[in-house]
Amino acid sequence: LSDVPAAGDDFEVYTDEREARSIASSRTDQQRQSRLQQAMASRRVSLNTLSAQAKEGELKELNLILKSDVQGSLEAILNALQQLPQREVQIRVLLSAPGEITETDVDLAAASDAVIVGFNTTLASGARQAADQAGVDVRDYNIIYKLLEDIQGAMEGLLEPEMVEEPLGQLEVRAVFTIGRGAVAGCYVQSGKAIRNCRVRIRRGGNVVHEGNLDSLKRVKDDVREINAGYECGIGLDNFNAWEMGDIIETFRLVSKRRTLTA
Repeated sequence: LSDVPAAGDDFEVYTDEREARSIASSRTDQQRQSRLQQAMASRRVSLNTLSAQAKEGELKELNLILKSDVQGSLEAILNALQQLPQREVQIRVLLSAPGEITETDVDLAAASDAVIVGFNTTLASGARQAADQAGVDVRDYNIIYKLLEDIQGAMEGLLEPEMVEEPLGQLEVRAVFTIGRGAVAGCYVQSGKAIRNCRVRIRRGGNVVHEGNLDSLKRVKDDVREINAGYECGIGLDNFNAWEMGDIIETFRLVSKRRTLTA
């Protein structure tokens, strides 16, 4: 026997060893498929119970399977994970147990989009191959703080990035030119720069009168991509023509910023 049988297992006797091995292999595959289906079914139930929360609060989850060398290590990791902020991303531990990482763990991870995290443990025979075939991420650690650091990074990766303004420059409108049905603002770049297609905010008397994209940027008669401080230029916006002399134009762009977990 390749494995130690459990108490209560049934024995069947065959006269041909090849037939016995074939039947045993077939039943092992059937049991594995059954475990996989059960795992997938349990995942559907769990997701249904959380659907209301997900819709209301944009709740995201990081599914984990934890295996460690001893129970004490496991408890320390679980306690540390509970201290991570989980207001927007929740850690969902599907399984935590001491022992090596097995094919059963891989089946559960594949069915639930989980990451397998091992601490001071090993992979059972066939588990690595099964993980590679199923595309399951298996991480192995021997330092708890490194494990927590990676888990927190993965949680932050699930957060929607924050869009923040990056100031580019400031211009003053010194003349207004009517061209057909539109108008172009003759400007002086007071600081920074203006870039074609960047965002602009037009202020008049301290109030914002328009915000949009810089659609046309000219230096004398030439189209340019960028104009720097100390130069004059012509600016046109597709959906704004109500320029007035003295308007202040703030140029900026929106950049994506990775967010961090907050309590």
